[in-house]
Amino acid sequence: MKASAALVAERGADGTLRLPVQRSQAPLILRRTAQAVYLVGGAAGPVGGDVLELRIEVREGAALRLRTAAAAVALPGRDGQESVLSVTVAVAAGARLEYLPEPTVAANGARHRTEIRVDLATGAALVLRDEVILGRHGERGGACRTRLRVDLAGVPLLRHELDVSGTDEVSLGPAVLAGHRTAGSLLCVEPDWAEPDRAEPDRVALPAGEIPSGYGPGVAVMPLAGPAVLVTALADDALTLRQRLRLPASVPAPGPVRSAAGASA
Repeated sequence: MKASAALVAERGADGTLRLPVQRSQAPLILRRTAQAVYLVGGAAGPVGGDVLELRIEVREGAALRLRTAAAAVALPGRDGQESVLSVTVAVAAGARLEYLPEPTVAANGARHRTEIRVDLATGAALVLRDEVILGRHGERGGACRTRLRVDLAGVPLLRHELDVSGTDEVSLGPAVLAGHRTAGSLLCVEPDWAEPDRAEPDRVALPAGEIPSGYGPGVAVMPLAGPAVLVTALADDALTLRQRLRLPASVPAPGPVRSAAGASA
C-alpha cells in the first residue's frame, strides 16, 4: 500500500490556527480537535510493503501540535518486506511545531523504517518525540530503524539514527539497548533560550558526562547548537520511557503552543 497525507498550518488574522491544507489518505487520517491535530490510523499496520508519506508545513507565526491517537503496530508483510513511514517537516520563522506521536511497536517478524526530515528556519521552535517498542506483550519483537535529520537555517543541527531488533543480540547488547525493550528520543529546539554567555553560563549547558538530577541510568541529555537539547533514553516499558523523556530541571521549558482552536495550552 502507498498512501500520503499533508498538513499546512498558518496563523489567521485573528491569531487562531488555520489549516488551509488537511489532506488524508487511509491509513493516514488527520483529525482536528480543540487540543491538537491527531493522526488516526485508518487501517491496521503499517504492514510490510507499505510506503506512507506525511508532509507537514507550519507557516510563519503559526503553532501546531500534532499527535497520534494510538501506538502504531508495525506488522510483517510478505517475503519479509519493509514498511516505511516518511515524515517531511518545514517550520518557518516564528513558527512552532510539537510533533508528539505515540510509540511505534515492532511486532514479531516486522521490518519497519521511519525517516523524519525537518527543516527549521531561523527563529523556528520544535518539540519532537520518537519512541520504539520491541514487540507486543510476550513477543521478542521485530526490527525497527528510525532516522532523524534536522537542519536549522540550512545548517545541520542533528543526525540521529536508531537501528534495533528483538532478535539481534548486538542491538540487545550493552552497546545499544542493554537488554531493554524500549528506546526513544526527545528533541527540543527553542529560540527563546539564551545563547551561552561566559559570565553567566547558559541554562541549557550541562556538565559533560553528568546525568542531571532526577534522572537514572539509561538517560543521556545532550545540549546542541540552536540552542537545542536532545534527550535519549532506554527503559523496560513504555510508561518508564515516557517519564524519562523529559527536559532536565535546569533547562527552561519550551514556550506554550496554541491549540487547534487557537487557545494557549
